[in-house]
Amino acid sequence: MCFSTLSLYNAKSPGGTGPALSGKITAKEYVIPGSKGRKSDASLLAGGFLTLGLAKNMSKKVRIKESVGNMERIAQITRNTNETKINMTLNLDGSGKANIHTGIGFFDHMLNSFARHGFFDLDFTVDGDLEVDTHHTIEDTGIVLGQAIRKAVGDKKGICRYGSQILPMDEALVICALDLCGRPYLVYDLNLDREKVGDLETEMVREFFYAVSYGGEMNLHLRQMSGSNNHHIIEAAFKAFAKALDGATGYDPRLTDVLSTKGSL
Repeated sequence: MCFSTLSLYNAKSPGGTGPALSGKITAKEYVIPGSKGRKSDASLLAGGFLTLGLAKNMSKKVRIKESVGNMERIAQITRNTNETKINMTLNLDGSGKANIHTGIGFFDHMLNSFARHGFFDLDFTVDGDLEVDTHHTIEDTGIVLGQAIRKAVGDKKGICRYGSQILPMDEALVICALDLCGRPYLVYDLNLDREKVGDLETEMVREFFYAVSYGGEMNLHLRQMSGSNNHHIIEAAFKAFAKALDGATGYDPRLTDVLSTKGSL
């Protein structure tokens, strides 16, 4: 299981990221299973992770250390071809903010869901040859997203490497499991029986995830356990992928190197 570390900071310092509280209130670190993004004080209290005993006039803020060595895990990728022009920025340790414009409405909706549920900040635009069809735009977006993931995750030291999620959406149930192993491979088992959902050709869902797996050099499995509504199945797949990737890119404090007997990934 992966963990993130919480520290208590003095909110009166600039930005609330100043030195740990001193005096009677000492800095403490908390380990919260399965967490990577920021948690509000209210959610920590509700979950029983934090108890407060501060002086009446003393404010406090809880932050999660999001990366080892305070290194930002942000990637910026530009890819220009005769078919598409893509400019993408990905922050693995974001809050789920998205600014996405591909020209394909349902595809934008899926990518917004990916960012929101994985707590990734994702900002990109695609200028593709949609007058031909959607293939180049969707496939090239997958390539660039995979490359951004691979670049942002860096040397992979300390990360969990593996991630998995079983995710329901109404009658649909989809499993995603992935390994950031450096060896691309896709196993895809979604049963989509409509030609399109909105303006997205359903056959392009596989092409997108294939491109992500190869651009990101990851082993990616997607399997549908149940479901009949194509919208629900596709959305469950994107959200399950987001949650699995969120887990795989999280840090485990027990790791000081990469999680591999080879010594590198």
